[in-house]
Amino acid sequence: MARRRSFSKAAQTHGISQSAVSQAVHQLEQQLGVQLIDRSTRPLTLTKAGDRFQSGLVDILGRYQRLAEEVGSIGRNLTGQLQIAAIYSIGLSYMPDAKEEFARLYPDVEVRTHFGSNEGVIKEVMTGQAELGLVSFPRTSKEIVSVAWQKEPIRLVCAPGHPLASRTEVEPKDLVGLEMVGFESSLELRQMIDLVLRRAGVRVDFQDEFDNADSIVRAIQVNESAGFLPEAVVRRETANGALRVVACRALSMTRPLGIIFRRSDRPSRAGYEFGSMLLGRPLEPDREKRSSGSHRKPSSGPSIDGQTSIVA
Repeated sequence: MARRRSFSKAAQTHGISQSAVSQAVHQLEQQLGVQLIDRSTRPLTLTKAGDRFQSGLVDILGRYQRLAEEVGSIGRNLTGQLQIAAIYSIGLSYMPDAKEEFARLYPDVEVRTHFGSNEGVIKEVMTGQAELGLVSFPRTSKEIVSVAWQKEPIRLVCAPGHPLASRTEVEPKDLVGLEMVGFESSLELRQMIDLVLRRAGVRVDFQDEFDNADSIVRAIQVNESAGFLPEAVVRRETANGALRVVACRALSMTRPLGIIFRRSDRPSRAGYEFGSMLLGRPLEPDREKRSSGSHRKPSSGPSIDGQTSIVA
């Protein structure tokens, strides 16, 4: 009912009568002593209590499913579903090969990936909709444990018809006043790029801004423009000549990528194996949980940022 926003649609989905759905919700509201559905609107909406109850149920059912899969996998091959949330650039660049490799190792596990913004991925992990999150600029908080994954180079790229395309390397002064396509100014990657440019005394003109790398790639191609993008995002385009990489050694930039999971949940066996495959080392969630509150890097294993804020 919460998803369908209609008693009749919920009844049709579950193959029962509309009155049965209505009675079940009414009995639940009486049992809890609060109203869960606002029946004065169409489509129906959840009350504040109903929204909290739904998110709690998603959490409980997700934890039950992971526990059942972990217990059921003891003594047999790994099976079940693994829900992973990833920011768009990671989902489009890293996940296809990662899922293919994981399917080869564990053919009976179905990996489902949801794409979203950094903030969206963090929310999915915190609410239990996703077991693992793949984000940029990962940070540990009271609810989230982050594991450092890799530092991805940021490249200056341009369309083949752009004036920079004929050059293999440029100096920062060559970029002053240049029209570019960039990330939205609210994103942490854009803020890092702005800081590096400012320190180098470079002021560029971001004509168009987007919240995802794929849109920036397309805009650079269509407008024959230039921009700064994560290396993995443009690997295919630079390989086939659709985009050109121009070196600028004075503007060396990398963005940190990480794996996050909820502090209150130990990753399932499938989640542990997937995270370990990406890292190339054990995910070791127990060590991360013990170390994250100390604001110090552990002597071995993945490093953790002790900051408590999570910026999209």
